[in-house]
Amino acid sequence: MKKPADPPINMLALENQFCFALYSSSLALTKAYKPLLEELGLTYPQYLVMLVLWEQDKVLVKEIGNALFLDSGTLTPLLKRLEANGLLQRQRDDADERQVRITLTTAGRELRKAAMDIPQKILCASGQSKETLIDLRTSLGALRTELLNT
Repeated sequence: MKKPADPPINMLALENQFCFALYSSSLALTKAYKPLLEELGLTYPQYLVMLVLWEQDKVLVKEIGNALFLDSGTLTPLLKRLEANGLLQRQRDDADERQVRITLTTAGRELRKAAMDIPQKILCASGQSKETLIDLRTSLGALRTELLNT
């Protein structure tokens, strides 16, 4: 007896869209970060900027933009707000006055200590193993690279 054919997949159904799964997961992840970051007085984009600066201080705006895939028009208001909150300083680069160098203040460096438990809390909230999330991060990084090279 012949096996019945599987019904055709509706490629335009929302639940079949990879992009929607990624988008809605990103929204859910940002929502999980929100109460943790509110305790630090940061928004999620500001947190990303701080992560870059905690990894390497005294960097050019251009370098932060490259790390976060953001243009200066998006990044500048974030940096101004962080500066107004006393977490960093912006100043013209000595070697090239067209460039702006970002330096953490003492308060910005100290905020790192308060943020140390955030990754573990997000891991717990995800309900996934550390290994699963590392594999997912690796896969998403490869996807990003391919899409940017298209």
